[in-house]
Amino acid sequence: MTEREKRDRGLWYDPDDSALTAARRRAKGLCFQLDHAPPEDGAAREAILDELLPHRGEGTVILSPFLTDYGDNCTVGAGTFVNHGAYFMDCAPITIGRACQIGPGCGLYTADHPLRPEERASGAERARPIVIGDRAWLGGRVTVLPGVTIGAGAVIGAGSVITRDIPPGVVAAGNPCRVLRPVTDADRMDETED
Repeated sequence: MTEREKRDRGLWYDPDDSALTAARRRAKGLCFQLDHAPPEDGAAREAILDELLPHRGEGTVILSPFLTDYGDNCTVGAGTFVNHGAYFMDCAPITIGRACQIGPGCGLYTADHPLRPEERASGAERARPIVIGDRAWLGGRVTVLPGVTIGAGAVIGAGSVITRDIPPGVVAAGNPCRVLRPVTDADRMDETED
């Protein structure tokens, strides 16, 4: 079994494997190109994104700087907005639904390392997928840890560290992130506000 196959099955694998290293180097080069493409050159940016994130829905917006380890292990739904400074550590699949908002400086981290120091010294890691449901909103500098699912329509407060699943349709915040309340009709925009 190759190291990529081990990675994709959620097993412990060697991230320094030559094929995985080459794939990460390719992604880093594309991220560099994206980050240095003129903001007004939409066609050039789209061409780079098409190569970097081949599973990206129509109408997605990804602002620079942006970083991902592989790119091809990310699925980004149509109409999703990713603000400046996001990092998608896609050692395992990262699936982001439609019409999501990912705030500036968010980190989605799928990699996990051994807890015992002597085992961690081996360099081995494993990865667990992250799933973000449709229309979820992650505020600035949210950190999502391996294996987490965030439900559709959830709102995550800025600076939160998400260590476990968040149900759909709630407001959650904190470190560790906890559900505060449901999103309700009282949260509707008030057109009469001054």
